[in-house]
Amino acid sequence: MPQTFDAIVIGAGQAGPPLASRLSDAGMKVAVIERGKFGGTCVNNGCVPTKTIVASAYVAQMARRAGEYGVTIPGGFTLDMARVKARKDAIVERGANGVRSWMDGLENGKVFTGHARFTGPKTIEVNGEVLQSDRIFLDVGGRPTVPDLQGINEVPYLTNISALELTVVPEHLIVLGGSYIGLEFAQVFRRFGAKVTVVEMADRLIAREDDDVSDAVRQILADESIDIRLGAECLDVEKSGSGVALTLSCAEGAPRIEGSHILLAVGRRPNTDDLGLDKAGVTTDARGYISVDGQCSSNVPGIWAMGDCNGRGAFTHTAYNDYEVVAANLLDHEQRNLGERIACYGLFTDPPLGRIGMTLKEVKAKGIKALSATLQMSSIGRARERGETKGFMRLIVDAQSERILGASILGVGGDEVVQSLLLAMAADAPYDLIARTMFIHPTVSEYLPTLVGNLEPVT
Repeated sequence: MPQTFDAIVIGAGQAGPPLASRLSDAGMKVAVIERGKFGGTCVNNGCVPTKTIVASAYVAQMARRAGEYGVTIPGGFTLDMARVKARKDAIVERGANGVRSWMDGLENGKVFTGHARFTGPKTIEVNGEVLQSDRIFLDVGGRPTVPDLQGINEVPYLTNISALELTVVPEHLIVLGGSYIGLEFAQVFRRFGAKVTVVEMADRLIAREDDDVSDAVRQILADESIDIRLGAECLDVEKSGSGVALTLSCAEGAPRIEGSHILLAVGRRPNTDDLGLDKAGVTTDARGYISVDGQCSSNVPGIWAMGDCNGRGAFTHTAYNDYEVVAANLLDHEQRNLGERIACYGLFTDPPLGRIGMTLKEVKAKGIKALSATLQMSSIGRARERGETKGFMRLIVDAQSERILGASILGVGGDEVVQSLLLAMAADAPYDLIARTMFIHPTVSEYLPTLVGNLEPVT
């Protein structure tokens, strides 16, 4: 006999738990199903652990630079990778336990731990039990992609998940993939003392960004002696002693790289292939992402998909916003749509890149009459005072509507500063609002009016 619920939430990532909580508070009987660790990717092997080790790597780098600030560290410093991991583990555990406790404490909720599969459009099987509901919400996340390379299954390799479990620093880490995840790990392990080589198939790093942003990030990493190989083709992997070897064809550089470890950072795939979606009639695209409309509804009435599994964003903040959109439409009688949100994300290298809206390349491709300005971080007093002057700020505005189209801030505090511009975009405010605003001194943000004052036509 099936257990009947008002709602079933599958997956305890960033969208599922808050939705389960809202539904429970609304008096609905809710089943929460999680097969692994509560908190999803962000808490367990994404934002929380990676930014924790990024912080450790930043401290290591500042220790190396201590002399620049007139500070002497007697005898130098040592890195204890096991302690770095232990600190990370403690922070992760606190977050995961917090989510589990939250779900266990739902007034009208029941938690199931196990793998959920559809047996029909309104029924779920988990641990031999059958659950039934007219409302089923999927927040099943994603996992690292393992590329189909010759020899990849014959060598031990790391992903962003297993790399977080290292208790020793690799002697030479080969990072396959020159995008956001790969670059963060590359800089972290270089600062921990590893030799690092980044291998990217495209002709530049983080190819979705403007060329000069990509070039600046490459130079920042090169300045830390990270070797970068671009335009890599014909990739093969094989064992080499106790390590690995990667053969490749590039315009420049040796055709073979030998390292102690290889990290695969070439993308992610949704956890939708073992949910029994076919038994529910749920449609996915060619990559396995569940097709949804602007309210996160699938093609099957009563089934919603949120977070990484719906292909409408690959970030914690987009997953949480999916929850907000679903809750608004279901519970708050508001008409909210995914199409209303503004693209925004960060690259958390040091310095970080904060990105909102369109790139300059996209604006030109659309033929929009626009204005743009760029200001080097070396011109900003706060950056000079901190000794962190790499990068630049860019603002793009519509010349006719006077609305902000996009911004890229690569530099100290860039991931925070850019959000002032994001708020102006969300408020549909003209860009001269920035020029008329008094900002706190001394900060990076106080140079936003200067940036506005430098706007010139995009050619």
